Amino acid sequence: MKTYLLLPILLVLLFASCSRTANNNETDNSLSVNKASDEQSTTSEEEYKLVPAPVSTKYDDAKLESMTYKNGRFVFKYSGTDFKLGEQTPDASQMMCANSAQGQHIHLIIDDQPYTAHYTPEFDYTIPDGDHIILAFLSRSYHESIKNGKAYIAQRVTVKNGSFVKAEDIKEPMLFYSRPKGNYVGEQETNKVLLDFFVINAELGDGKYSVAVDVNHQLTNYLKEWRPYYIENLPMGKNIIKLIFMDARDEPVNSPYNPIIRSFNLSKDPTEGK
Repeated sequence: MKTYLLLPILLVLLFASCSRTANNNETDNSLSVNKASDEQSTTSEEEYKLVPAPVSTKYDDAKLESMTYKNGRFVFKYSGTDFKLGEQTPDASQMMCANSAQGQHIHLIIDDQPYTAHYTPEFDYTIPDGDHIILAFLSRSYHESIKNGKAYIAQRVTVKNGSFVKAEDIKEPMLFYSRPKGNYVGEQETNKVLLDFFVINAELGDGKYSVAVDVNHQLTNYLKEWRPYYIENLPMGKNIIKLIFMDARDEPVNSPYNPIIRSFNLSKDPTEGK
């Protein structure tokens, strides 16, 4: 009689034990899936590397003094003890990245368009009539901007019949995209791709502004130092960069052209390795 009474109790205990084992197995499987997902994501993010570029040639006294636009022609005045347009930056061969054979130049950015490079202080350039945002800054021959606080001009302008009829300095914080740009060919240009941007009226740092960088929708870095960077391990073909200007609360800054998205192309040199 006691045996018959114990049997239902044993069955209940056995069922409860099996349920606990099944539940534990489900929990373990769930953790395994999450870990596998994390590992896969980490591997993907490590495919590209964003590293600070080496310290470059200093041009502490380089200055972009003035900018005029009349009858479709820009005229810039600049100064500096060592900086000269059209000359090669002394450390260009050591930087191991794309370099302009035409030397140092002015990067000219109109609105949200990619920059154009100019190697003389005077040149013809067509700007449509209307209101525009213009940034011009002095650049080393390997396209790294000079960030000394004096080597740029940023203005809101009104153009009519090929001339400025109104121009005023931009006073609010703003981010501009510079590099990467265009096509990169061969090991010298594709192994290390320069990432360079220009910040005005803002300071990057902890509790201050920052720049979020997204590479090919896979790698995101929050940069809190205004300096050039290298992007390494990029694949051949089309690549995409997205920059987001962030405020001290880690919210996107309410400014024109934020975020900024650009694409560029990398390709092998068919003559290399032969």
